Amino acid sequence: MLENINKAREEWGGTLNVIDSWLAKRQKLVVLYCQLAGTSPAQQKKRELPSQKEMTIFCQTLLEYASTGHFGIYEQIILKCKLDGKENLKIAQELYSRITTTTDTALNFNDKYSENATDAALLDFDKDLSELGQLMEERFEREDQLLSVVMLHNTLA
Repeated sequence: MLENINKAREEWGGTLNVIDSWLAKRQKLVVLYCQLAGTSPAQQKKRELPSQKEMTIFCQTLLEYASTGHFGIYEQIILKCKLDGKENLKIAQELYSRITTTTDTALNFNDKYSENATDAALLDFDKDLSELGQLMEERFEREDQLLSVVMLHNTLA
């Protein structure tokens, strides 16, 4: 996931401050995800769940990232694609529709783990986090495709 962020930064970084900020939020989200998943050797040796504080910070970052996309970036892209023609608009709307399906999973994860996760919920944590990670990766790919559609023709207004 981090490699894809660097690729996106190379392609669209410096185009607009709003995109740079969004990609920085994406990187922060991925770093927190990796910490939560315990991908470092030290964390793998511990074999314990992250703290509630770590889960809460991740969930807040996840919601902030999703909100920035939905209420900032996507609206601008769709608007720009309307101006660029029907074909771009159709592609953008298709990608947007596929992105929004991942939002429900993010919201459900937040609801389950953001504050005072129950012992029963924690039994599903690894599975839920893995599923969320796969959907985040798909979402990032679609977001990058969405940016490609608009950036091929112009820049965002």
